[in-house]
Amino acid sequence: MPADSLPSTLLPTPAASVVVTPRRVHLMRLMALWRSAGWPSRDPVEIDLIAAGWVRPHTSEGGHETLRLTEAGLQLLAAARQRNQQARSLHDQLARRVAAQLMAAGRLVWLELSLRAMVPLASPAPAEAEALPVPESLWPHEDAEAPADSATASAAAQGKAWRMARPDVFSVCHTSVERYLQPMVHEVKVSRADLLSDLRHHAKRAAYQGLCSECHYVFPAGLAEPDELPPELGVWVLHGDVDSGRLEVLRPAQHVACKLPFALWMALAQATPWRPEHAGLQAQLGAPADTGPGES
Repeated sequence: MPADSLPSTLLPTPAASVVVTPRRVHLMRLMALWRSAGWPSRDPVEIDLIAAGWVRPHTSEGGHETLRLTEAGLQLLAAARQRNQQARSLHDQLARRVAAQLMAAGRLVWLELSLRAMVPLASPAPAEAEALPVPESLWPHEDAEAPADSATASAAAQGKAWRMARPDVFSVCHTSVERYLQPMVHEVKVSRADLLSDLRHHAKRAAYQGLCSECHYVFPAGLAEPDELPPELGVWVLHGDVDSGRLEVLRPAQHVACKLPFALWMALAQATPWRPEHAGLQAQLGAPADTGPGES
């Protein structure tokens, strides 16, 4: 449509300005442009970035067009990075606080283990199931000679699929009797948006619950009410400061008998249980560098 045929309300004016609310997709693209040569994609995201003044087109002497971050774009990335560092710091502090309390209660504790769990295929949406090939270390003993795709088919026949799980805090009782282990998962949340995102993903919670007898969520007081979480989940809240505040169990988790699978035993054998002195050493060495503003 020719510009002169547009309604007057749609015609830009010299004083017009576009207000774009930065979202995760904008931050991820800004970081990608910052790390790369800045080749344009010419998609709607870049329209937002240019209109908001976070990037500007640049044409080289050879006629190649690229996108470069403006000062406003750099400031936006820096502010997002600071927010993420603060949120990550609070999350890690609260996870260590929970770990210390569990350890004081006579439990062995691990932080951020990467584990595999079987989840029902019927509960999550197909895109959420994340079915994975089953490696040899996870084959059942009686099927030790079977190929991996056979094991995967066996899992599918049971209406289940493998899913990766990374619980914030995993612990077992310090005991020599297997039935007394009582494995627990404590998932830490420091923002309501992150908590609600977890609650929408049934397969993620199912993976946690498939690894333990009790699954608990831990968050600062006032972030959510216990009845907002499924009734089988335990609820811990932190009152006050993360260092000196009080942890309270608002609701115990439903206990389900759980026998640790061999693959989980192997993961625990290869990992180091957490100790309070580990936190001090990590602080001296410095936290790992983050990879972008969109991380949580």
